[in-house]
Amino acid sequence: MSSAQNVTCVSSDGVSWLASAGTYPRSTLALWRERPDAPVVLPCGTVFDVVSAPAVFGRRMVDRLWDEGAGSGPVAVFRGRMLLFVAPGTAQRLPSLLAWEEWGSQRAQEVPPLLCHGTGDAVTVPPLTGGDTPAGARWLVAPDTRHPWLPGPEVILWAAVRAARSAVRISIFPPADQDAKVYDVSRRR
Repeated sequence: MSSAQNVTCVSSDGVSWLASAGTYPRSTLALWRERPDAPVVLPCGTVFDVVSAPAVFGRRMVDRLWDEGAGSGPVAVFRGRMLLFVAPGTAQRLPSLLAWEEWGSQRAQEVPPLLCHGTGDAVTVPPLTGGDTPAGARWLVAPDTRHPWLPGPEVILWAAVRAARSAVRISIFPPADQDAKVYDVSRRR
């Protein structure tokens, strides 16, 4: 697949939605009219929150959301991380849900940290045109409406748990003892 076929652009309604997150939406729109290929920093907490996951794990989460659920909201890739745009308030609630699921205990090696960006935080959103930037910022699922569906904390928790389970193979058998003597009993009479 060529890179031209892999480009995802933000619709005009999606641009309006993204700009509404900024303190000065008209200034953001003016900047994007001049430079649609420029990434922009937008505040979180009012229009959306963002859950950031390492790219591979984040992709597993997005796959679970689309294969087994209602789909995702907008999703971007930036500096090796997957940015899932989620409902406002998710960044505050998700960490306690993850703790309740004992996220950090034994599974620490299998489950990467999820970074939650909410009120008081800001994120860099990729260019509107869909082209790759030097930091690799691009839209995987671009915003295409003025009111996109945004998953809440329970939906993101569900996707993270499912993604973690798919990444870890669980066996009911203990690991083989490497020093055990094995005898072939199939040739006995």
